[in-house]
Amino acid sequence: MHLNHFADSAALNKQFAAQLVEILQQAISQRGEAILVVSGGRTPQALFQQLSQADLAWDKVTITLADDRWLADDQADSNERLVKASLLQNRAANAKFISLYAKADSAFTGVTAVLPRIAVLPTFDAVILGMGEDGHTASLFPCSEQINEGLAEDAPAVLAVKPSTAPYERISLSKSRLENTRHLFLHLVGAGKKTVLDQAMADNDVKSMPIRAFLQHPQLTVEVMYAEH
Repeated sequence: MHLNHFADSAALNKQFAAQLVEILQQAISQRGEAILVVSGGRTPQALFQQLSQADLAWDKVTITLADDRWLADDQADSNERLVKASLLQNRAANAKFISLYAKADSAFTGVTAVLPRIAVLPTFDAVILGMGEDGHTASLFPCSEQINEGLAEDAPAVLAVKPSTAPYERISLSKSRLENTRHLFLHLVGAGKKTVLDQAMADNDVKSMPIRAFLQHPQLTVEVMYAEH
């Protein structure tokens, strides 16, 4: 884990967007395509808006989510809706987006439709994770019955999750799929998130705080992008 501490979120977003553009440009130059995995929530919206205006061959970029609630993209709490409204705009409107949602009554019946979309993707170029106050990341919730499956090394690329402490069924990329990336970031804003980060680094019980599986990964270095406000 490498902590990048910024004066404020504006400085963080400026540097982070530039770093992501460089990563994506390099991927396009070397392999002809780039794959970016993002997270939902309020924290990344300003970053997404800045990134959407970058001068980049966006038609060669594929974007998907680390997780989403099992909601259609016209629902207010859909991460897909947020990404389409804040990232897939301006120049980035030309990017390809892979949805984690399918028309099914439940994430547990719909996961079979979503799985092939993600399983066929090569190594990601960049993954941006978030973190909850309970130490969850993506929808790998410590409170869920699916946490063992989500953290398993032989887990499928995506899985359905039903957290007991948060609303909605979820669809989430597994730890093994998320860590199959060239660059891994954790985007945090707020003093409270720094407290949770310190707690996560103070122990190694990954089931109680799943973010530890990434922060303490033996091969990957997580670049933590943090600003207090």
